[in-house]
Amino acid sequence: MVGCKEFPPLKNDNLLRAARGEQVDRVPVWVMRQAGRYLPEFQEVRAKHDFFEVCRTPELACEVTMQPLRRFDLDASIIFSDILVIPQALGITVEMHKGVGPVLPQPLVTPDDLERLNTTGSIDRLKYVGDAITMMRHMLDGKVPLYGFTGAPWTLMGYMIEGGGSKTMSKAKAWLENYPEASTKLLNLLTDQIVDYLLMQVKAGAQILQVFESSAEHLSKEQYLNIALPYLKRIRDDLHKKFDEEGVTPVPMTLFSKGAMHSLTEQAQTGYDVIGLDWTIDPEEARKLAGPNVTLQGNLDPQDMYKSPEELRELVLTMVRKFGKHRYIANLGHGITPQTPVESMSVLVQAVHDAL
Repeated sequence: MVGCKEFPPLKNDNLLRAARGEQVDRVPVWVMRQAGRYLPEFQEVRAKHDFFEVCRTPELACEVTMQPLRRFDLDASIIFSDILVIPQALGITVEMHKGVGPVLPQPLVTPDDLERLNTTGSIDRLKYVGDAITMMRHMLDGKVPLYGFTGAPWTLMGYMIEGGGSKTMSKAKAWLENYPEASTKLLNLLTDQIVDYLLMQVKAGAQILQVFESSAEHLSKEQYLNIALPYLKRIRDDLHKKFDEEGVTPVPMTLFSKGAMHSLTEQAQTGYDVIGLDWTIDPEEARKLAGPNVTLQGNLDPQDMYKSPEELRELVLTMVRKFGKHRYIANLGHGITPQTPVESMSVLVQAVHDAL
């Protein structure tokens, strides 16, 4: 593992400064799924290689991670990977089906299926992510910071029980109801895996982390506060304990719970440095709920990226001015969608940098 001292010095640290609540030269911007299907050069790589082959091959993962940075003046990169690499490392088959998305052909059906999960050596089986991060830090040559990331426990549990994405999460929610002990056991197991996985990413060179609780939208406020948030807080706390024990310099952490804007105040009290927002909340309301001591990230509706360049620019300028320059990272409120015009990314990035 390459030590951080051997990496090229960072030239643009605006995003890390924003995450820490320090002054910035300009509002930083990056986009969830910025290395993705809206880019023709990404499509070219995918035409030759399976999705998970790209994830597992550091050279390919770095190439697609780099693609948006060649086109746009972004303030961060995010390693190309997938949240479902953790279930894979635990022995669950995950396939990416064209037009469908991820499919897990042998989902968890009853508590007995937890016996199938193999935690021994699971983080070693994810070494390819660490290798890609280390390679990427050198390729970036200090241009911008590099995000590492993970799926969150409830979101991963949902995929593992539903057998893929779900509009209702009915099977996963039935587990919470019918198998409360097994659900707790699974959420604890995933939390432990996530902590070790994030630690490995930081040791490999990740400079900031994001935890994706993308399926928070399926939980009521009460469920979110009881089923999701305690594990999200434990990820943050346990990871900081490990940083301390192993002499690893802590990096900023971002929590993104899509559809849980009802609990922003509680999220802001978890110790995460940055709270990601979806597009359903107004910037001023978000700031009021979250308070002054966390950085906010977001929150343009990905659908707005289909508007005319003039309309899009106005929306972005308004959004950034509402959030203000302090403790703010511009982004979308969820991932960029595959049909988004490439030009919209240029408009977004330029407007963010012009706004203040």
